[in-house]
Amino acid sequence: MMTYIDVTGKSEDEAISKALAQLGLERDDVSVEILERAKSGFLGIGGNPAKVRVSYEAPEDFHKAEKVVEKPVAPAPQKVEKAHQKVVSAPKEPKQSPVSAPVVEKSAPQVDAAPKAEKAPATNKEEAIVAFLDGLMEQLEVSATVEIAEIEKGRYDVKLVGENLGAIIGRRGETLDAIQQLTSYAVNREGGRVRIQLDAENYRAKREQALENLAKKVAGKVVKYHRNVTLEPMNAYERHVIHAALQDIEGISTYSTGTDPNRRVIVALKKN
Repeated sequence: MMTYIDVTGKSEDEAISKALAQLGLERDDVSVEILERAKSGFLGIGGNPAKVRVSYEAPEDFHKAEKVVEKPVAPAPQKVEKAHQKVVSAPKEPKQSPVSAPVVEKSAPQVDAAPKAEKAPATNKEEAIVAFLDGLMEQLEVSATVEIAEIEKGRYDVKLVGENLGAIIGRRGETLDAIQQLTSYAVNREGGRVRIQLDAENYRAKREQALENLAKKVAGKVVKYHRNVTLEPMNAYERHVIHAALQDIEGISTYSTGTDPNRRVIVALKKN
């Protein structure tokens, strides 16, 4: 669930920095909307501070979701135990030979092994991601294998490897983004949230390079003609690439405006 806070500062950059410090988040974890630009008064008197709205995904919602899921799962061990009791008692019925009795007694210690199997849960995130994508590719009749790596705790880099995967990438990666969101929802609905970055045919790296080149080209025009430039609508990941590419360019600032899916980045001259 997305929420936001409004923060003021002497400049847009200062307001954004204050918001990030208050939330304990990084720049790529939030979306920024400039509500009011800073205005300097006459001789420094009567100026107005900058006001920004920083939107972010509230982590508390995920904790609540985990608790809701855990409640129905709690009785599961009892049901499993009952199931084990039935399985153990089943061999007792066919007492047609004396051999059956000791077989039942020998199988009794094996019941203790059941909890050990449960300790290696089927909800392992890597296994869940691979299983979901394998099933989805089969339904889409796409021949692709899944390669996965945990690049840091709770964050997975997932690649679909195959030939002619343009159909699952889509225009400007829209289909790939949709598959990434579906995978994230399917894997995280049982609790224990992780982040998934899905790629195919190295599309992300190629798109990121193209966006960085575009950002620097636009920044050059802004400096040359002293006019702000509004880019085409982009998703959160692509907007982050633009912000990151220009954050160290002297005299240039970036901010986002509008609402998804038509949210855009504006490249502007930084006001002193």
